[in-house]
Amino acid sequence: MPNPSLESSSEMASPDIKYGERDIAEGKLITFPNPRPGRRYTIDITLPEFTCKCPFSGYPDFATIHITYYPDQTVVELKAIKLYINSYRDRYISHEESVNQILDDLVAACDPLGMTIKGDFAPRGNVHTVIEVHHVQGANL
Repeated sequence: MPNPSLESSSEMASPDIKYGERDIAEGKLITFPNPRPGRRYTIDITLPEFTCKCPFSGYPDFATIHITYYPDQTVVELKAIKLYINSYRDRYISHEESVNQILDDLVAACDPLGMTIKGDFAPRGNVHTVIEVHHVQGANL
């Protein structure tokens, strides 16, 4: 007689890619026209479930990513940001490089007037790290 718990676990171990994994792999930073170009306003986005892997130990790192920007002509679509951030889950990348790469990619996608990315990483080994990077349109910082 078949064991139903074994059947369930074998279904869960299926090698097929899951729809969420496919969405993440295919995800791109999508933008749309700023509904109020010419008006300076702030967009604040908090992503509390950021994960990546330490490039030295392979241990997982967890952070809250804070994005603050002043849009110019385009705005980044929120679901696209979610999928983009989830793409870091299996990357071996340092805290410093991950926050800088997020800034580079978002600036390339929407060319904001200004942007700040802050990565507030969960303590590991009694060390708490916060990385903050900035961009100002037209400035070399």
